[in-house]
Amino acid sequence: MLRMDKGPEFISLALAEWAKKHVVKLAFIQPGKPKKNVFIERFNRTYRTEILNSYLFRTLNEVWEITDKGLSEYNCERPHESRNNMIPEEYRQ
Repeated sequence: MLRMDKGPEFISLALAEWAKKHVVKLAFIQPGKPKKNVFIERFNRTYRTEILNSYLFRTLNEVWEITDKGLSEYNCERPHESRNNMIPEEYRQ
């Protein structure tokens, strides 16, 4: 299942056809209710501030490389509030 708002990129016929072909259910949040999709809203804000607004990209490949590095740092090297402000490696020990 994909949960999303009704932004123009998500209401296209192409997306609906792709979802049907791949047996993926599309679930739309209520208009004006971003808290219904709080995790992706948080990710979008963090990605925009820490990646997209921090670099001047020359190529799409560069976007992918920096995004990959940024996601690795975000998931593995920063303290997580839900884990008592420890990085994942500390939390596992």
